[in-house]
Order: sequence, then C-alpha cells, then structure tokens
Amino acid sequence: MRTKLREIFGSDPLQWMGKEVTVCGWIRTARGQKSVTFLEVNDGTTALNLQVVIGAEIDPDRKLLPLLTTGSSVKIRGSLLQSPGKNQALELRAEVVEVIGFCDPARYPLQKKEHSFEFLRTIAHLRPRTQTQGAVLRVRSALAMATHLFFQERGFFYVHTPIITGSDCEGGGEMFRLAPTPDNEGKAHDFFGKPAYLTVSGQLEGEILALALSDIYTFGPTFRAENSNTSRHLAEFWMIEPEMAFADLEDDIECAESYLKYCVRYVMAHCKEELSLFERSLEPGLLARLEQVISHPFARIPYTEAIDILKKAPRSFVYPVAWGVDLQSEHERFLAEEYCKKPVVVTDYPKELKAFYMRENPDGKTVAAMDLLVSRVGELIGGSQREERLDVLEHKIASRGLRKEDYWWYLELRDYGTVPHAGFGLGFERLLLFVTGMENIRDVIPFPRFPNHAEF
Repeated sequence: MRTKLREIFGSDPLQWMGKEVTVCGWIRTARGQKSVTFLEVNDGTTALNLQVVIGAEIDPDRKLLPLLTTGSSVKIRGSLLQSPGKNQALELRAEVVEVIGFCDPARYPLQKKEHSFEFLRTIAHLRPRTQTQGAVLRVRSALAMATHLFFQERGFFYVHTPIITGSDCEGGGEMFRLAPTPDNEGKAHDFFGKPAYLTVSGQLEGEILALALSDIYTFGPTFRAENSNTSRHLAEFWMIEPEMAFADLEDDIECAESYLKYCVRYVMAHCKEELSLFERSLEPGLLARLEQVISHPFARIPYTEAIDILKKAPRSFVYPVAWGVDLQSEHERFLAEEYCKKPVVVTDYPKELKAFYMRENPDGKTVAAMDLLVSRVGELIGGSQREERLDVLEHKIASRGLRKEDYWWYLELRDYGTVPHAGFGLGFERLLLFVTGMENIRDVIPFPRFPNHAEF
C-alpha cells in the first residue's frame, strides 16, 4: 500500500523509524555517486521532499541511473531510517525502485530549481509540480475547507446560484454575453429567449434563498469582462458570498471579521510547512503578520474619516483624494498597512459609489456599506446591508437607469414579507494573495483567465 509523504512528515518521525513503506512521486533532484544515488522525491502532498538513498546493490550495473531524471515518476519500497543530514529527520533506504514514467531531461522545462512566475504561467500544465505552486494549491484547498467549516459551524446552508444569468448584479455592464445560437435555418437567436450572461455575482439569487433559509453562502466561479491586466484582476475567479436574513451592517462586519480570522487560524494550523516556505521565499515576516490578524480586533473607520486621513497623509498618491471619489488600491493599502497597521473596515460610502441594492442611510448621502481592507491586497471583502424597503429600492433602480421589469422578482421579495438582510462578497484569489504573500493573482489560481489568455 502506498504511503503519502504528508503522512510521514505530518507526524512524529520517530514512529516511522524502521518501518517499511512504499512511496510514489516525482523526482525533484538526482545525484549519482560512485556507489550510491541520492534522490529528492515529492508526491505533491507536502512541501517537504523525501531523500531516497539507492545503494549499489539495487543497481549494480548502473542501468537504472540514467532513468532517474528530474521529473520522472517513481515507485520506491524501502525502510525509513534516521538521516545523518541536518535538514531532514528521515530518509528512505531503497530496496525496490521502479521508474513509472521516464522524463527526458533534454526537453523537460523544469530542470532548474527556480523559474520566474511569468515563465511558469506559460506552462500551466507543469507548474503545479514546482515547490511554490504546489504549496499554493494546498493552501487553496485548506482555505476552501476552512470556508465550508466556518459557515457550516454557524448554521449557514451551502447553496448553488446560477452561472448563467439574465441580470447584471453590479450594474456595471462588464459581463460576458453568451453568443446567439443559430436555429435550423441558420438564423441567430438567443438560446434562452433573451440575452444571457456569465454571472458577475451570485448575490441577487443568494438573497432569494436567504429570505427562505435565513443564512446561506455560495462558493463558485464568477466572471468579469473587464479589460484589466493588473496583478489584482482576473476574468474568471471564485467568490464566497454569504447572505444573512434578519441582519444589519454590524452583523455583516462581525461575520466578515470572524471569517477572515477563522481562515487564517485554520491555515496556520494545517499548512505550517507551506507558510514557512512562503516566509522564506516570498515574504519575510509573513507568519508574524498573520498572527497579528487573529490576535487583534480590526480597525473601523467611516468613509468620511478615511478621506480626511488620506488628505493628511505624509505622502502623495497617484489618484487624488476627495469626498465622493472611490478609494483606489493605493489608498486602501495605505489605510491598512501604514495608518492602521492591521485590517480595517471602512463603512458608509457615498451612495453614488455603490450598487443600487445597498441600503440608504438616514443622511440620504451614504449607504450602509463596508469594505474590509488588508495589507498587500487592499479591498478583500465588500459588503452591505441590503435595501429592504420597496419604495426606496424602486426609486434607486429608476435613478440608475435600470429597468424595473428586469428586477421584478427582486422587488417582489420586498413586497412579500421583507426583512432586513445583509451580506458580503470575498474574492477567493485575493484571500490567497493575502495569506501566501504571492504578488500576482494569476499565480494563485490553477488556470488563470485574463485578456488574450485562455489556454489550457
């Protein structure tokens, strides 16, 4: 039976001393000496490699050695013994070595230990085998698990909202429209009888389900047809969107802060080797930064106060600061990194800056919205209390130039047993940037989709 390396390294090494195991994986490095061959093998389940020692008795004619190349897959049976090396507690003394799949070293592009992230994006079918990308994918898996655990423990129901939609949740129009389909006579027509799009958010449908089940969350792919080539944007990304009935903005903020802390705590407990790798290679001080997230309450600043802080900042910004303008990434990062030095929730934005569904405050100028800003990323979470008053919502839809007919079902929710409710959206890849210290969002999703790139 195969033993995964995560099992070996994830427990007390002493309990494995002298045990016979069979491991499978890919060769990271191979060093052949006169009477012995050393392999570094990794099976993708951990950031740690297992050193394999192959004695001359295993390969007396040295016929096996030319096949033990970087990238080749192997199956090895042997005994785990204490390693005399400084950087590992165990090594595997091979008894049987089988090359499952040979990898030609003359053509395999991952021969070097270090490659640029830009280069690795061109070989997305191979980059998960690298140490950093493998670690990112394992953290991604852990954060997905933490997401489900957090909301399930709070009594939320996991629901599935449509990927194909007929409504623009954000009202920005940056949606991928499904191409018309030719009929039997070759004439183009809309398959659904009207224009349909890939969703930018599951929020509106999530509200329907929250107003029946109380607390729900979605976790799925979303799409933005925004011609953006920044390190913070993708055309396809994953969103986590909880919706809570009988809840206001304060409930929304509490849920967002608790969720982020839960995720960080979970990853620190379950991905220690991966985080140590990121701290060594990407961001010195990563672990201390994450520890601060879980050990201190987040800061709270109203938008108006945030504007005053930015105006008085001892530095200049590329984008001008004034009341009524949207905060840019440089503003958000200044507030989180330099002014508050921890995550900060900015509330009560001007209503013109936010979507039509956000609840208008009594001042008539702002809405009950919140953005959770963090270091390195800027906005991580955006949420609000939803507008539950039918007359106010109708006025807001009309003032935005939207058609009432397109939102008839959304309006009826306010006419049939309306309740205060709130929710937020979190871009999953931005969460990964924050937790790992990676710089570019294209490097925390297995197959990035952005303008002029949809390979694999």
